[in-house]
Amino acid sequence: MSFDADCVLKGALLPDGRVADISIRDGRIIHVGAALRADQTVDCTGLLCLPGAVDMHVHMRGGKEQGHKEDWVSGSQSALAGGVTTVVDQPNTIPPLTGPDAFTERVKEATRDAYCRFGINGYVSGASDIRGLWEAGALAFGETFAAASSFGSALTIEEIAQAFSEIARLGALVTIHAEDVLPGDDTSLATHAALRPEEGEKKCMQMLAERFPPGLSAHFCHLSSPISADAASPVTFEVMPHHLFLSIENHGSVPEGYCKVNPPVRHEATRKALWEMWDSIPVIASDHAPHTTEEKSQPFSEAPSGIPGVETMVPLLLAEVYAGRISLSSLLKKVVTTPARLLGLPESTFLPGSAADLALYPRNETVTITADMLYSRAGWTPYEGMQGVFPVITCVKGHLSYLRNEFSRTDGLWVTGRGYKCTETKY
Repeated sequence: MSFDADCVLKGALLPDGRVADISIRDGRIIHVGAALRADQTVDCTGLLCLPGAVDMHVHMRGGKEQGHKEDWVSGSQSALAGGVTTVVDQPNTIPPLTGPDAFTERVKEATRDAYCRFGINGYVSGASDIRGLWEAGALAFGETFAAASSFGSALTIEEIAQAFSEIARLGALVTIHAEDVLPGDDTSLATHAALRPEEGEKKCMQMLAERFPPGLSAHFCHLSSPISADAASPVTFEVMPHHLFLSIENHGSVPEGYCKVNPPVRHEATRKALWEMWDSIPVIASDHAPHTTEEKSQPFSEAPSGIPGVETMVPLLLAEVYAGRISLSSLLKKVVTTPARLLGLPESTFLPGSAADLALYPRNETVTITADMLYSRAGWTPYEGMQGVFPVITCVKGHLSYLRNEFSRTDGLWVTGRGYKCTETKY
């Protein structure tokens, strides 16, 4: 017997309110409506079907030096369990991805181990081979460090200006980490925030914008307050869940060191003000940056900066949708449509021909987040006790990559940049 479709997701609720069967063949949606004959049918009654999210800012760790924090297996499974079907890995790895050789090794590692789609950015430094990285398949460049952060060294203004010019000539996207770091003792969330102030973030952004050459496509990473977000226009920017859900006064049940991140979590008033400008935020990304409990349990000044978050990003925000505080359409713009557009990726829709990258969530049902329910190797979360809505099914290229706590891999997951010059078969 021949089948018209490989798989049908039957009886799913779509974002526009329709209940329909989604027929999939060769990794793409071929029909939405009554089910076609299929090799496999999955009952999705009571589930809300959304396009898979694009998290354009993660640190998947891996390699010999950092695999104990996270690797491509655990990190990509964590992404799928949070409804994220595409991640963009940042290049401040060990070693940093400054040239094609290191970049190619990173791609090989991810190709071997990843369960979700992945892109990898090129590192920006005075020694980086920008064109070589672009032709090797870099999806974008950065995050570019205008201030030092974990595993990322600050560039001089001259190095930044030179890199901006090269990236502009290629027509590539550059993403920027902008902070002004003051001297002083870093002993608590409050002092950490004071040494990396909101005004300094804005000042650094403005200084960098003055160096933008004509035609540069730029994007500011992880802005932490309305002061800096208001200064970003017309450049796009992203906001992270930890700046929306955590504050100096309210950082959940974990010790302060677990919430240490760059840029810092801010005071409660700033957190609330950031929520008030929700409609003006173009992108939400996780800045998934896991460290072990042992590393984060050190005295605050010695604890590394970074928070795991790729698995909890969409669930936390979808709980806000279910509570009526934000709209579903606004969430999808920030985690699906806009990041895909900025990265030059095809837009995820329910139209025939669209890639079947989908996540299906329980309708109007939240759960209490605990560390032991998450798949990140970090083994902890600052969102312990908060409410989230987690998918029960996540499809990548029409493949049931995550099905009720079970994972399955498919091939062809590397997302290359526009400059990729394929000299041999993809890894």
